[in-house]
Amino acid sequence: MLTRREFSRNAAATAAGLAFTTTANSYARILGSNDRVNVAVIGLNSRAYAHLSSLKANQSAVNITHVVDVDSKILAKYAAATEKDFGVAPKADKDFRKTLEQKDVDAITIATPDHWHTPLAIYGLKAGKHVYVEKPCSQNLHETELLIAAQKKYGKVVVMGNQQHSSDYTRDMVQQVQAGNLIGRAYYAKTWYTNERKSIGVGKPIPVPANLDWDLWQGPAPRQAYKDNIHPYNWHWFHVWGTGEALNNGTHELDVARWFLDVKYPQRVSVSGGRYHFKDDWEFYDTLNASFEYDNKLIEWECLCCNHLKYWGRDRGTAVVGTEGTVIIDRDGYEIHDLKGKTVKEWKVPKAGTTSSMDTVGRDGMTDVHFKNWLDCIKDSSTKQDQPIEDAARSVGTLLMANVAYDLKKELKVDPATGQFVNDPAATAKRKRTYEKGWEPTV
Repeated sequence: MLTRREFSRNAAATAAGLAFTTTANSYARILGSNDRVNVAVIGLNSRAYAHLSSLKANQSAVNITHVVDVDSKILAKYAAATEKDFGVAPKADKDFRKTLEQKDVDAITIATPDHWHTPLAIYGLKAGKHVYVEKPCSQNLHETELLIAAQKKYGKVVVMGNQQHSSDYTRDMVQQVQAGNLIGRAYYAKTWYTNERKSIGVGKPIPVPANLDWDLWQGPAPRQAYKDNIHPYNWHWFHVWGTGEALNNGTHELDVARWFLDVKYPQRVSVSGGRYHFKDDWEFYDTLNASFEYDNKLIEWECLCCNHLKYWGRDRGTAVVGTEGTVIIDRDGYEIHDLKGKTVKEWKVPKAGTTSSMDTVGRDGMTDVHFKNWLDCIKDSSTKQDQPIEDAARSVGTLLMANVAYDLKKELKVDPATGQFVNDPAATAKRKRTYEKGWEPTV
């Protein structure tokens, strides 16, 4: 999904990477190389294969030295894929703590379940590692604050996997809209996500599979009995581990909308929705309308998890409305409409096919360039981050507020300067989760 300029940004690294092959005998030499970042990939199902693809696209700048997962089957499969792509077998570990002890590991990427994102990022920062953490960077509002504080304390480069922030054509559109040159004054953004997710059923307690370390998988989360409908993907829909569709996918479009409208935290958050399509163990909504009110601006996010009704022919996207027109943008390109809805310009990413919301891996050129920016920042501190973690965390925090509003079934007032709830003890209490004893993250 690379544009011409994105291709140019990544071409040198890719070309050099294609020439890079090695054997186990030369492994020690590569580990000692000063021109590559030694990376450990942690959490190896699904999205981790996009990490592998994008690290391969930047192969001239990186080695994958370690891969880590608590499921031995997933670990073995990913280690084999890494060896195939990089020509050398990585060290395969079950316990991330062993990997973080290694002095030759410079950075980690995190594609674990959500409840591990901030705690693991902080472990990495404390160990002196740079961090690429998948969205959402945090499972609760308290963790967004911890992650920002940890990055500032330890001074390493932290990036969240909201890759559209590294898209050149998106950046161009944002600059033009903010300058008032394209659609006048922008004041409203509609964002959406649709899918055809199936029922997860009612889980049955079963013995933990021999290949899975269930205790380490749970980590900071309060201990739960193992059931047959949790691992490796359906944890997304349980409060104790996941964050629901708002954070699982809404993070991307909400982040784009905030960027276009140049806003930070909302003043008011309201939601309506529920779990309507199936009756099963799914604890979050499958249908939600969330509204975020700012000073003279509004963002809305809508999800249809189980009904694939598209808007403007797109599974997901962002429509930015202004006084002179509208920009509709997604990972496949954009359209510009006048006030009557007439399309006055359209541009498509030069590739075959379109982005599918049912793709849980998401290998694409945007991710390649997002990884490149992270690696460039690690290698040269003067490189500008496409999005600092402090700003990325605002997008995550905003949607976490929607989850709180949904849980409490009420509208929330927010201090836009701090992101704190205003005179609302019940909402404030939900900023932080309960942690398993001994696992609570600290900076």
